[in-house]
Amino acid sequence: MGLREELLGRCQFPAAGTEVTCAVSGGADSLTLLVLAVAAGCSVTAVHVDHGLRPGSVAEAERVGDAAARFGARFRREQVSVRPGPNLQARARAARYQVLPADVLTGHTADDQAETMLLNLMRGAGRPGLAGMRRDQRRPLLGLRRAETAALCVVEGLDALQDPTNFDPTHRRTRVRHEVLPLLDDVAGRDVVAVMARQAEILGQETELLDRLAADLDPTDTRALRAAEPALARRALRAWLWRGMGAEYPVDAAAIDRVLAVVRHEARGADVQAGWRVLRADGRLRLER
Repeated sequence: MGLREELLGRCQFPAAGTEVTCAVSGGADSLTLLVLAVAAGCSVTAVHVDHGLRPGSVAEAERVGDAAARFGARFRREQVSVRPGPNLQARARAARYQVLPADVLTGHTADDQAETMLLNLMRGAGRPGLAGMRRDQRRPLLGLRRAETAALCVVEGLDALQDPTNFDPTHRRTRVRHEVLPLLDDVAGRDVVAVMARQAEILGQETELLDRLAADLDPTDTRALRAAEPALARRALRAWLWRGMGAEYPVDAAAIDRVLAVVRHEARGADVQAGWRVLRADGRLRLER
């Protein structure tokens, strides 16, 4: 069995013949996504998003287009405008997803999962954050490691691009990748990414169970929230706020605590985040900017 077949057996792609869009930056992970999606029998369109942040970005798009043609996939280039400045990675990600379809496949690996879990832990995102990214057909490579995607590119003769922002220590994820995770490996004396990937699976299953239980609870009814198990009340509030605000991430634990003070009639209102506020009137909560 070749490396391509071995890695494909650990992925979760849609059924053969399914039309899929793959986000392909040109890095090893996304090129592996392209190769394995085609190998899985999907009808693939590779989309490269050019953020216009680096000289030579047009040439990078052409390299992705060449790779797509070589493996029999369609290709499309999208252009977005992202200005240099604070929160560059987050703003680039938001701009990228605005031009990608909602069901786009991404090349996130187990290493990305571990980084996401640690970043969410630092944000105080609670159990949903610690569960990381859901393993599903939109993230078919979550069972693979970054070293394996690099190895596949070598085997396939693909020259993967290196994004310099992935080595810029001004970005928190970069420091987690190059400083925090290696230190944790050293302290633990083991590969913590593998451990965290297993924990993400367990926490994800538990999270789905809590979601189903919390779905029966009205998150605007303060009496119902006070009578509910605290874990379910927090869960219902977090989901309600996330949906209502349309935020990229769920609100943190401190924001939920402030809203719970309103539920307990210890306050009439509470600031959540980003200009959003929860107010109480006649035993009901409302969310407003």
